[in-house]
Amino acid sequence: MKKYIIAAALVICTGAVINTTMQSCTTLATTDLGLSVIKKLLLNGINKGMGIYGNKDAFLQNNLVDKALPKELRDINSTLEKIAPSLVAKEKDYIAQAASYTVNVSRPILEGAVNSLSAQDVTRIIQGTTATQILKEKTQQQLVAAIMPKVDEQLNQYGIVKTINTALSGSNLLGSLLGGNTNTVSSGGLSQLASEQMVNGLFNIIEDYEHQNSKALLGPLGK
Repeated sequence: MKKYIIAAALVICTGAVINTTMQSCTTLATTDLGLSVIKKLLLNGINKGMGIYGNKDAFLQNNLVDKALPKELRDINSTLEKIAPSLVAKEKDYIAQAASYTVNVSRPILEGAVNSLSAQDVTRIIQGTTATQILKEKTQQQLVAAIMPKVDEQLNQYGIVKTINTALSGSNLLGSLLGGNTNTVSSGGLSQLASEQMVNGLFNIIEDYEHQNSKALLGPLGK
């Protein structure tokens, strides 16, 4: 079974002598050259994600972003579809617009984490962990915390929280969806969910880029 970027060693070894051993490739992968290959792959994936997030239509049409929608927000949208379908489209549009404002916040965090990757991280990749998973472990919580204020600011500016609460006023639907006795969506709650979607959607894009490019590079080796 193919593994993503199996240590960049195989990537580097595609140009090496055919009978180069796996052991020597693994050793090569932990050098500066092997590390640089992994960094370049991740940076390219980040650039792809930033391009999507900077384009509202691309964000809305990307299924990897949609798959990252938190269950709570998906449940809210399913309920709204029965009450005010147009409001769901408006909410998604506003979240997509807010996403474009997070690019300049997310990029330096991600690029800083990539540049801090170590030989130990490469060893984990050799053992089967994806490079994206390591990047996620290093930055996920930091990214959510960093972009949430900007997301909250934008969603409040568009007034989407108030609009959702108006549509759901007088019902107990939110209490059953979110837990507790609340009948309103808080600004912070919606912004938290939207921020989580943005961050996890971004990792989905980066991992997909890693997967697609790793397969192309490993294919000639029959791995």
